[in-house]
Amino acid sequence: MLLCIDVGNTNIVLGIFQDDTMLDHWRIRTERDMTGDELGLLVNNLFMPAKLEMSSVDAVIISCVVPPLLSAFREFCLRYFGQEPMIVGPDINTGMPIEYEHPKEVGADRIVNAVAAYQKYGTGLIIVDFGTATTFDYISPEGVYEGGAIAPGITISAEALFQKASKLPRVEIFAKPKTVIAKETISSMNAGLIYGYAGLVDGIVNRIKKEVGSDTTVVATGGLAPLIKSEATTIDYVEEFLALEGLKTIFELNAPAQA
Repeated sequence: MLLCIDVGNTNIVLGIFQDDTMLDHWRIRTERDMTGDELGLLVNNLFMPAKLEMSSVDAVIISCVVPPLLSAFREFCLRYFGQEPMIVGPDINTGMPIEYEHPKEVGADRIVNAVAAYQKYGTGLIIVDFGTATTFDYISPEGVYEGGAIAPGITISAEALFQKASKLPRVEIFAKPKTVIAKETISSMNAGLIYGYAGLVDGIVNRIKKEVGSDTTVVATGGLAPLIKSEATTIDYVEEFLALEGLKTIFELNAPAQA
């Protein structure tokens, strides 16, 4: 079995594959000071309810945008699986040309998403990822990663309001407001965040479409993607497991070279 791990600044997403089937998946909070043994205990506790055995894992692939955690994940893989994990980085074969001024600056998560989306749709794409940051990536119809835009994430923006505006409370974003003209503070903040980000998405997507001058399919991913899709007009599809599917594809491209 293949264990795919996407380490983000806010969450770590894990998925276990048997051939082409995802057997299970999990989302946990990112803790930057986790040790390899803590990861081992955590993953084992996730596996048990799913009736999965740690010993059944044949290979591990990781994309990580939190460099301090890489050593802990390597230690975890070596101790609990007896092998070095495959790490998505500048030297790995992704099967996708990267037309970026400094390719090493592109986050592994953005490339993994691009690989999965292009494999699935095979056309010009705009990928919107609602993570710690909200990223917009353009992939040409020929399958070339061309770059994109980065905006503050919704959760970051909500937290900034709480920290910088003395009278505003911390809010949880989980459902769209009933109205834009809200009658109390929390609903007012939710309206501004959700409808504001829907407008941000539509604005940037439409500018990318105008700039490239060709038809594109817009794919959204990340925890808040379904909520924003319900209000934005430009998102065509939501793909919950884009990162995990991309990791699996990249592993398959590189596994023969590691044999």
